[in-house]
Amino acid sequence: MYIVAITGASGSILGIRLIEELLNFGKKVGVIISDSGWQIIKHEILQNKQNCVNFRELLKLRNFNFEESLLFEFSNNDFFTPPASGTGNWKTIIVVPTSMKTLSAVANGYTDSLITRAVDVAIKEGKQTILVPRETPLSEIHLENMIKIKKTGAFIVPPVMAFYTFPKSIDDMIDFVVGKLLNLLSIKHNLFENWSDDI
Repeated sequence: MYIVAITGASGSILGIRLIEELLNFGKKVGVIISDSGWQIIKHEILQNKQNCVNFRELLKLRNFNFEESLLFEFSNNDFFTPPASGTGNWKTIIVVPTSMKTLSAVANGYTDSLITRAVDVAIKEGKQTILVPRETPLSEIHLENMIKIKKTGAFIVPPVMAFYTFPKSIDDMIDFVVGKLLNLLSIKHNLFENWSDDI
């Protein structure tokens, strides 16, 4: 199972699209969304016009069809779930987007939510950990926190757009970032053409 967490930073569509792609590939996905993450989703994705009570409903509002047995939702306040334990049957956590609050909590071992606890578990158990920090410009505090986390072996993946893929839309730019995350997960995709695809 892949754990995907969405925190309260702009760019929740990145996490949503990653989850959709993982489900498209038939992967089991555990979803954790913080309260502020839901607020961002309501503003950026639903544009304050609709409400949804859970992630399944959000995907249905997006007209995304998926195998429901592959999707698991966890409350960010529930520590009695697989992501909270080192013995949980999951191998990777991706926090996308990662707020600076979450980044700081992870860097300093402050596990006050299921998201920060799951990342803490991943780091201590040597599971694959990917954080997608969404902030600019970056302060020295932000950079120091990223360095601390990187030293644990985690990946720090700022959602930087690329132009060598000749993006024609915002969706193309989103898919580039999602494709970079899928590359780290060793999942082949066609969201953009990798340099090695023609070799």
